[in-house]
This record gives sequence, C-alpha cells and structure tokens, in this order.
Amino acid sequence: MNTFIGKSVHFDDKYLHVELTDGRIISTPMVCYHELRQASFQQLLNYQFICRGTGVEWPELDYHLNIESMMVAKSQQQAA
Repeated sequence: MNTFIGKSVHFDDKYLHVELTDGRIISTPMVCYHELRQASFQQLLNYQFICRGTGVEWPELDYHLNIESMMVAKSQQQAA
C-alpha cells in the first residue's frame, strides 16, 4: 500500500509540487487546478495538510486536494 503523506507544497509558473515525507516530489501542471490558477500567490501559500497529511486544503479558497489523486492525474497525462 502506497501512502502519500505531504511535507510541503511549492508552486512555480507551471506546476504544483508536493514534497512527500519520504523525499519524493509529485509535480502536476497547474492547468489541472482551475481554482488554484485563479488564486493569488498569497492565497496559494495559505495551505494546510489535512487527513493525516494525505490531503491539502486551501481554507480561503475552500479547495481540497487528495495527494494520491495527483498521481492518477499524472498517469493520465502520460498516457495521453
């Protein structure tokens, strides 16, 4: 069983990066996250981990992201 537990969240012009506690980094294109693309940089920095670190929440945006779902999105992009 793979467990994806977040340690930190970073952004650049194109990608959302989540560093995991085991040292891996998952990066997915920001185009996958409409709500986050519309947010200010300050709003993006206001995140917290939820569900024992398996999810990320941006309370001000009322947006929740399951970290494991980033892997599914990444697999679908590679298959396309």
